[in-house]
Amino acid sequence: MCSENVQVFEIKEVQKDKEKYWPQILTIFILSLGFFTNGLLLTWSSPYAMVIVEDKDNYNITEEEASYFITFNPLGMIFASLFYFKISEYLGRKKSLISLAVPQTFSWIIIIFATNKWHFYVARFIGGMAETVLFCSIPPYIGEVTSPTVRGYFGNIPMFSLNLGTVAISILGIYLNVKPSAYICLSVPLLFLLLVALVLPESPYQLIKDLQYTKAHETIRWFRRKPDVEDDFIKMKADVERQISESGNWKDLYKIASNRKALRAGIFLRFSQQFCGIAVFYSFIQSIFEKAGGNLSAQNSSLIFISTVCILNLLCSAVIEKFGRKATYFYSILSCGIILILMSIYFALEQYQLANLEQFNWFPLVGMLSFVLAFSPGLGIVPTLMLAELFSASVKSKCLSLLMAAFGISVLLTTNIFIFLTSYVGLFCPFLVYGINCVISSVFTLRWVPETKGKTLEEIQQELKK
Repeated sequence: MCSENVQVFEIKEVQKDKEKYWPQILTIFILSLGFFTNGLLLTWSSPYAMVIVEDKDNYNITEEEASYFITFNPLGMIFASLFYFKISEYLGRKKSLISLAVPQTFSWIIIIFATNKWHFYVARFIGGMAETVLFCSIPPYIGEVTSPTVRGYFGNIPMFSLNLGTVAISILGIYLNVKPSAYICLSVPLLFLLLVALVLPESPYQLIKDLQYTKAHETIRWFRRKPDVEDDFIKMKADVERQISESGNWKDLYKIASNRKALRAGIFLRFSQQFCGIAVFYSFIQSIFEKAGGNLSAQNSSLIFISTVCILNLLCSAVIEKFGRKATYFYSILSCGIILILMSIYFALEQYQLANLEQFNWFPLVGMLSFVLAFSPGLGIVPTLMLAELFSASVKSKCLSLLMAAFGISVLLTTNIFIFLTSYVGLFCPFLVYGINCVISSVFTLRWVPETKGKTLEEIQQELKK
């Protein structure tokens, strides 16, 4: 009888000391508001460019001038990547999160009071800067405060929120003009600022770097909700001290093998993701469906496309957790390549009238939805998820800034490739280029992308060192 009581007591003690995940999940949901605003800003030009062109009472902007709305976003990303790494190192993790609300808020305020093309260009440029701040601040924070289990199952929530933002702005574009929608969108970064400032603590990694060990204990206890966190603190302290003991100079990104492998993987993931054409599809999807024809209107088809991206993104975390990052990305990008090549063949047959395709006018929509189905589990989630996992604390800010520069450059390239090839060759050509890139990238995925499923940040660094 006594032994049974002892066993019950031990079980209760184990349960009492067991880590609770809900504070980490709550953190991810709060930070997802930043991604939601990014989704609003990212595809704002898609529903509102033509609205602005047609509104001659409030704006005197031509269609050609409005077409540059898309260009200024990646330019802002590239510009901010040149210096934000230094600001993020100075501010620390939580203050970097708070700084995100500044460019997001100013972008919407400028849109509200805009009267000419330059106002919108500046708003788009600042929106691009906000995207750099977002990807340099939120993924590292999430990586440092969440366990591998939480990252595995809830790490896609930020990208789901981004896609939800693209759906929201598309719906707002149907019913509201520029100013009313901007007022609504302005409320989101303000709510984000309030919740981050009042609810979320500083990252324990940052506190250990700043030698604030007592606060680090309290923060670990807040995120894990267990009374005894001494073992967690000791392990985290050892990890941080080892990582920051490494030199963090620019040349070390290449000289140290683990940094080199991580940076190569990160840049490859960003370039291969964007060269499947996803940024172009977000920005030009309505015009693509207009050129492709079909039974549904271009507006309805584009809304179905964006909504499907959003829904599938939410459902795909289990796929990543089961098959791992590397395998999921490989099958995702290979499938996208095959689908894009098939769509290119369809558009070529239609453009050169090589076959009667009247019975197949459903194919563009079905093809794009198939692309979304293949894109969502791997290409849609893994590059952003692995931003939180790949880099050592000593070089994290520098690496993330380089990745944002690569992100902006790849968006600029894919957008201009689409515009140029569609204008001078035909719609089939950019789809062919994107498809071939995906097939080739699938081969490099097997060689360059590490598997990070179920591993702590330190375990990932040790794997990269091998």
